[in-house]
Amino acid sequence: MKVLMLDLDTLRPDHMGCYGYFRNTTPVLDQIAAEGARFTHYHCSDAPCLPSRAALCSGRFGYHNGAVGHGGLPADMRLTGIERDFQDPRDRHNFFNLFRQAGMYTASISPFAERHSSYWFTAGFNEVLNTGRCGGESAEEILPVALDWVKRNAASRENWFLHINFWDAHTPYRAPMEFGNPFENEPIPDWITDEVLAYHDHLTGPHGAMEIGMYTDQENPDLPRHPGKVTDRAGLHRFFDGYDCGVRYMDSMIGKLLDELKAQGVYDDLAIIVTADHGENLGELGLYGEHATADEITTRIPMLIKWPGVKPGTVLDGFHYNLDIVPTMADLLNLPHYEKWDGESYAQSLLTGEDKGRDYLVVSQCAHVCQRSVRFGDYLYMRTYHDGYHLWNNEMLFNVKEDFHEQHDISKEHPEICGQACRYLVEWEEQMMLTADTDVDPMVTVLREGGPYHAKQGDLPAYCRRLEETGRADGATALREKYPEKF
Repeated sequence: MKVLMLDLDTLRPDHMGCYGYFRNTTPVLDQIAAEGARFTHYHCSDAPCLPSRAALCSGRFGYHNGAVGHGGLPADMRLTGIERDFQDPRDRHNFFNLFRQAGMYTASISPFAERHSSYWFTAGFNEVLNTGRCGGESAEEILPVALDWVKRNAASRENWFLHINFWDAHTPYRAPMEFGNPFENEPIPDWITDEVLAYHDHLTGPHGAMEIGMYTDQENPDLPRHPGKVTDRAGLHRFFDGYDCGVRYMDSMIGKLLDELKAQGVYDDLAIIVTADHGENLGELGLYGEHATADEITTRIPMLIKWPGVKPGTVLDGFHYNLDIVPTMADLLNLPHYEKWDGESYAQSLLTGEDKGRDYLVVSQCAHVCQRSVRFGDYLYMRTYHDGYHLWNNEMLFNVKEDFHEQHDISKEHPEICGQACRYLVEWEEQMMLTADTDVDPMVTVLREGGPYHAKQGDLPAYCRRLEETGRADGATALREKYPEKF
């Protein structure tokens, strides 16, 4: 069997044609969707990059594996402890190791492990090709390595699994200028009106419309597609084009990869998995060009699976976590389950088309803010423990069916729905505590270390001075009142 996994960093499903986007960003990926199954409510359990892939690889929530942040103790998986044998059982039951256990030669083309010093990511690979720029690569740097591997291995090896990591949708937006702009004369998403943009320009917090570079509006001349701030319609168009051009450029490079696989005569029987680690805030909650929340926007990811026995054009609408793919692949590869996996297999849903998703999801973010959110029915309930200096309410509720871009917090109008979400959250936390190997909630560790890693990277007093200089003195006052220890 031959399996290709496309791990497309920061790809929002609603910016793909197969998920209904009006711009033609993903014609190649859309074809893969037509040839297999497409999941509509698929979420990473823990965001962003490192926590998401830790959950994927381990098959366990960040609460259990310990890796929930981008710095400090919570940027590493917990030590296994007394169960750690000559080899760590966590590595033996790593997602990628499943394919090697199934008799495949396994290879990865990715700089991720080095980017985050997360070398557990490589467990199970026979071959790791690190492209060496820690995620700063564009697709033209990834593609030659992938094409070389395919030419040497695709037809000659009987069974293989190839994982390829593309980064073009990740901030900063970096599609080469010679690629052009296929969306230059096309409209942008219309939910950010002039009034909404004016409101965003007045908000407080890193990665806002006035400080896309976290706490600054400075631009890098080597990255002309990535703006420093957005204050008008032209700037907004540039911002959306930057993201969408990255997606389209990546898609075109994937097309060249698939063309080579077809030339090698292996495409027709090739299994393909397409997914992402997380999405991207493109104005939602006032954030621009970052994946900084535990919400529908950051945690919802694409999942496309072309697999033997899966009916082309299958659409599955149930709620699933990214970590659910671990037991799913074990079932599809006829391998036993590991008792510590948190995932629930959806293999039968794939093969029969009968969707059996979860009743609700609990998703977490601890790298930019500290949040746990519940996704259930039409609703997203967000609980914020550290707001990353955005001055959000501790409790927010959105009807994401009617208000997908999360503009209207309805928590005050619907305390009964908030109560239901809180019960789900308590139920989930109880389950986590009763099945954990430790009594430490890693989010508590993040808070005790001074808060989310990325929020700590700026000079808050200097940022408050910038707020005052740009007509947002009210935000500076509020930050000083809420976080007096920072001044």
